[in-house]
Formats: sequence, structure tokens, C-alpha cells
Amino acid sequence: MERRGKQTWHFDNPVYVQATGTAVGPVEAKGPISDSFDICYDDLYAGEKNWELAERRLLKDAVGTALKKAEKKTKEIDYFLAGDLLNQIVTSNYHARELEIPYLGLFSACATAMEGLALASLLVDTGAANDVLAATSSHHSTAERQFRYPTEFGGQRPETSTYTVTGAGAVIVGSKPSFIRIKEATIGKVMDMGIKNPFDMGSAMAPAAKDTILTHLDDTNRDFSYYDVIVTGDLSRVGSGILRKLLQEKGIEIGHHYDDCGIMIYQQEQAVFAGGSGAGCVAVVTYGHLFKEMIRGRINKMLVVATGALLSPLMIQQKESIPCIAHAVSFEREDCDG
Repeated sequence: MERRGKQTWHFDNPVYVQATGTAVGPVEAKGPISDSFDICYDDLYAGEKNWELAERRLLKDAVGTALKKAEKKTKEIDYFLAGDLLNQIVTSNYHARELEIPYLGLFSACATAMEGLALASLLVDTGAANDVLAATSSHHSTAERQFRYPTEFGGQRPETSTYTVTGAGAVIVGSKPSFIRIKEATIGKVMDMGIKNPFDMGSAMAPAAKDTILTHLDDTNRDFSYYDVIVTGDLSRVGSGILRKLLQEKGIEIGHHYDDCGIMIYQQEQAVFAGGSGAGCVAVVTYGHLFKEMIRGRINKMLVVATGALLSPLMIQQKESIPCIAHAVSFEREDCDG
């Protein structure tokens, strides 16, 4: 690994996506990219007796699918890196109990997917591991219960709020060549613009996304046109619009090169407010739809910038502002006979 600038890791040794798995809930299954997901459930319980167990089922499905595609047994995986939104990342912890793989629990809120993928790639690049499994999950109703109000309350929400994605994504990273090579990771800094409204996380996270994108381009000595697409994690319609304006102030017009996973995953007419969010959002869109687009040759170079609002209900009740983070990972397509 070679460090470029202060925040970007360039992976000198080959690091490739070996396999992925995705599982989503009923609202996501009705979205425009539903055919890219491996498993779709028609209800929020996913056959379980409560929502927390349903989220664990989604994670188990995503991990199991990735292992099956890679033709790997759990004993062949060196490390499991995972995180979610629930207190003490219990979804990841309890599934790690079943896998019995050396485990690192992670939390960067909705940016956790790219944090995990960056660390997994670093482990492979440095020779500390041969195959690493990274995964994240979220669930609309578990997040509502923890971060907002009981779902039975039926409180009104503003249009700036987002809808937590019910889904889980898993990826196995290794050195065996595939169509998708992981080239760099840019580790973000925590930024806080003083925003205190938990129903407008897009506005809070947009400056962190801008900072990580500009840092990545500066560290790698690239401009925006290098990538076919730059995708943010879940800024939604509100945050993505702010990001465009912030970049315009720096003289960058991102145009059709930019999209947001929170917008891509739902139809505009679905009742999801400003779009999708959650730790599972960027994971299922990237590991499902976007990687399939790379394999088909429709995307050759891609930067995924996962954004996270590092808040808790207690801090919001104490009138604290919302610190935010964005981590970026770059991918490049390579021809592969396998």
C-alpha cells in the first residue's frame, strides 16, 4: 500500500471483488433496480417474529449468498468486518457469533459499508489476509424505533427526511483477479456544520461528501472526468443538490457523472420522502446494481462515497449538532476470463 496525500490509500498489490450478496425488503423490491438484488422479501418481518430478527435475517442472507457465489466456506475467510445502525451494532455482533470468523465490528453510520470495504482491501493488500468478508445492514422499522418514534405513533415528518433502507449487502475481497479491482480508499474526516435537525441529514452530510471527494481527487491528482460516475451513499434529493452547489463553488460541474444511492434505489413516486438512507443503502446499490453495471462494461471507473451522520438520539435530545463522515473507495473494471 502506498499512501497518497494524507488520507488516500493506493493499493499496489491486486485487490479484487470476489463475490457479493444482497437482500432487501418490500419497498426496495418495488424500486427501479430491484432486479439487481439477490433476495427480496415481501414484508418487513422477512419470516421472523420481530424487526430486529428480520434485519439479522437480511444480513445472514447477504453473507450466505456472497459465500455461495465465491464457493467459500466460513473457515476459508480470514476476517469478518461488519456494522449496522442499532445500538452496539447488535445485528453484526449476533451474526458474527454464528459465523465464528475473526471479527471486527465497525460503526460509521451510513458510511460503514465503504469503511469496511476500505479496511478489508487494506488487509488483503498488505498480506494480512487472503480473503475478507465485509457487510452492513439496516432496516426501516428497527431504525425508526431506535432513532425516532415508535412506528405506531404515526408522527408527521418533513420532506427533508429520508427513509431507512431495509437491506443488507456483503462483499468478499481477495487477490484473485475479477472484473472489479479496488484501486484506492480515501478515509474521511469528521465534519460538523452545526446542523441539529435529525430530519435533514442530507444537508448535514453534504459538506463531508464534498471534502472527501475533493481530497480524493487532489490526493490522486485526478479531475472529475476521470470517473464514469461518482456516487454518494445517501445524501438524498436534498443533500445531493447541496453537494452539487458546494462543488460548483469550487468550479466543478458534476453533471451526469454524479448520482446518489438514496435516489437510485426508489421510484420518485414511492412514499420515501427525500430518498433512501441507512447503512444498507450504499451496500445494496453498490454490491447489486452498480457492480453489475461494471461487469456488463457500462461503468469502467467508479468512485463510491458513502456518507454517515454520526448522531444518537441522546445527543440530539441534548441539543447537540450532527457530526458527519464520508469514506470513498474507487473501483476500476478489468477484463477477466474467470
